Amino acid sequence: MASTVLFFLFAGLAIACAISMVYHKNPLYSAISLVGVFVSLSCIYVTLAAPFIAAVQILIYAGAIMVLVVFVIMLLNLDEDKPLNSLRYLYVLGGGLGIILLAQTFFIFYAVLRAPNHDVNEAETVGKTLSIGASMYTEYLLPVEIVGILLLMAIIGGVILSRRMREPQLELVVDNELERRNEAEEMGEYRTNF
Repeated sequence: MASTVLFFLFAGLAIACAISMVYHKNPLYSAISLVGVFVSLSCIYVTLAAPFIAAVQILIYAGAIMVLVVFVIMLLNLDEDKPLNSLRYLYVLGGGLGIILLAQTFFIFYAVLRAPNHDVNEAETVGKTLSIGASMYTEYLLPVEIVGILLLMAIIGGVILSRRMREPQLELVVDNELERRNEAEEMGEYRTNF
């Protein structure tokens, strides 16, 4: 009973944050509402006995990805735009797709109610952190190592690309500074600017 109440509480919070995300015209407020959706989903995962997925949801989505989204929004410096009157047909299209989504939701709700109830086997640890870690480093060791090598290659490539882009400018600054000092020495100025 308590898990059902918690599920409906967090589901309602997720829906309210999602509606707030779509409703706000300011993209920063929408991004913060999306963080609320991610946190609510994480709480739902905890009630479904999936703590690893809940932690990943908070760390990866609500943490890292949303920080990047907020930085991009702030860097773009989006101003209030005037609504485009030429795109009014999108309201009708969005309403139609919303009705189709609502019909699908009711169908899934009906199908879940008609499905037979099965007892939960608590001996199984599907979704638990221990079982995920054990399978990652036994059964799926090769894919985990391949992903690790690919990420390492991406980091090394990013460092090399960023160094190549900065080196010509750095050499140009050093050359200009050396030329300026040589000209100052030739003119007899021996003071040094720090």
